[in-house]
Amino acid sequence: MAGPVTVFLFGTLRYRPLLGCVAGQAIEPVAAELPGWQVHGVAGQVFPILIEAAGEVALGEAVTLERQALDRLVHYEDAFGYVLREVTLRIHGADVQGCVFVPEQPVWQPAGDWSLDHWAERAGPRSLIAAQEIMSYQGRFSGAELQFRRGQTEARAQQRVVAQQMPPPQVGAAIPADRVEMLDIRADHAGYFRTETLRLRHPTFQGQMSAEITREVFVAADAAIVLPYDPVRDRVLLVEQFRMGPWRRGATYPWILEPVAGRIDPGESAETCVRREAQEEAGLVLREVLEIGSGYPTPGYSTEYFHIFCGLCDLPDGTEGHHGQADEHEDIRTHVLSWAQAEDLLSSGEANNIPLVLALTWLSRERSRLRASG
Repeated sequence: MAGPVTVFLFGTLRYRPLLGCVAGQAIEPVAAELPGWQVHGVAGQVFPILIEAAGEVALGEAVTLERQALDRLVHYEDAFGYVLREVTLRIHGADVQGCVFVPEQPVWQPAGDWSLDHWAERAGPRSLIAAQEIMSYQGRFSGAELQFRRGQTEARAQQRVVAQQMPPPQVGAAIPADRVEMLDIRADHAGYFRTETLRLRHPTFQGQMSAEITREVFVAADAAIVLPYDPVRDRVLLVEQFRMGPWRRGATYPWILEPVAGRIDPGESAETCVRREAQEEAGLVLREVLEIGSGYPTPGYSTEYFHIFCGLCDLPDGTEGHHGQADEHEDIRTHVLSWAQAEDLLSSGEANNIPLVLALTWLSRERSRLRASG
């Protein structure tokens, strides 16, 4: 396409902060219509989709973009599998030739109406943070490679929003994050996870600024972890699977026992996550979810944040089996242990990951109360 191109916006890019981030400049759209189309929500997603519908008119906005800004929008929409399609718009009552972004493959299922205001309230802040990361990949990733990274990009953005809403400390230093001077940031690796090298200076307890330091950070979305417990039968369920960390550390036996766990999806609560993961990894329906605690397992170099729970459930004979999501390459075996067997893991050292140690320690304290009520 030579020269400026007019693009019809019907969804999240009508959110001014997001449009400015993606386009790389402030742009003021004009009201526009797209005859023969209709805007719908998407099943399981927060963004909308356009569906061809004779006699209908999709309401939206139009922007006229030069090549550089258009290329940025094309890159951003590529993360969702969208491509440009030529259409005829209506602006101020006149027909105008333009384009609109539609799915390259019809993978999204329409589901009801969609509201920009509702989306902005629920997902606007995280989408803006995610867009900044997506735009940093321009010229580096595209197509399937970019789409593969979008899910965890959005999950990391969601947890950043959550972290920014945490209350100030009561004992520690209430030094706000904006006092840290970031001098440079480089994404050395960007796959399912992301590693960054940062140069920065931070306030010291003496009231001065530190010398310039360089640090590497492992950037990951929050995880939710649950120890399934049957208070009637006094049993716990653990999952066993191959783990990269122990293997690369040099462990002779890199298959380890753990609670059920998984990454929190964008817009998902930690409790919803553990209920979903209990189904996927162990075939369990949790009757009640009790919070054990939450925190950073390795705050010196990782953004990971764990939300740990105990999940009350039924663990009758025959509960053990093989589970996991094939598309995530999971090969999981479940074990149902008596409390005595589970407690022995602490003394034998086979409980060798901190979430399991913490959950079993918590359960040893709360077990009598749970059994009495349960």
